[in-house]
Amino acid sequence: MSQVERSAARDAAIEGALPNVAFDGWGRAALRHSGVADADILFPGGATDMIEAYCDWADRMMAVEAAASMPDGLRLPARVRFVIAVRLRQNRPYREAIRRALGVLAVPGNAALAARITARSVDAIWLAAGDKSADFSWYTKRAILAGVYGSTLLFWLRDPHEDDAASLEFLDRRLQGVAMIGKLRGRAEGMLGRFVPRRFRTA
Repeated sequence: MSQVERSAARDAAIEGALPNVAFDGWGRAALRHSGVADADILFPGGATDMIEAYCDWADRMMAVEAAASMPDGLRLPARVRFVIAVRLRQNRPYREAIRRALGVLAVPGNAALAARITARSVDAIWLAAGDKSADFSWYTKRAILAGVYGSTLLFWLRDPHEDDAASLEFLDRRLQGVAMIGKLRGRAEGMLGRFVPRRFRTA
């Protein structure tokens, strides 16, 4: 997974521009109205560069707060829920900016960027939730959560409740799929095992 360029100047520029994105959209106008003079140097790719930097910044902010406030004793699905709830709450002030970002990412030419951003955010959620898997389940967990998080985000953009209550109820229903990860993994490994010669199977 490719890394995003990070710097204190880029983070500060994104934070400063966010309130203006709702009116100016993602691009140099939002940066200019927030007093950023070297936008072309910080974000040479323009709007898409800004959106990718914002999503990476949001991933890091989410991880920091989740690490500081995660309750003890939660099982993994509950930890995932907690992390996503943190993400939604942190981003309430930027709902319109996120809506505009999704509009940019929906352009066919930006499909690869949208996939990279989603993969990074989903990985950040699992890591913040304490997942340390390094086997086949690493892939299944992230594939399932990409659908859960993506659908929850779209619902959240239409959620009129200030406390995200309806969005979290929606998330709870979607997270039932996360609870199925172990069963899905077992089925997949069972199917693959049929094609492994008996002499190579472990006891």
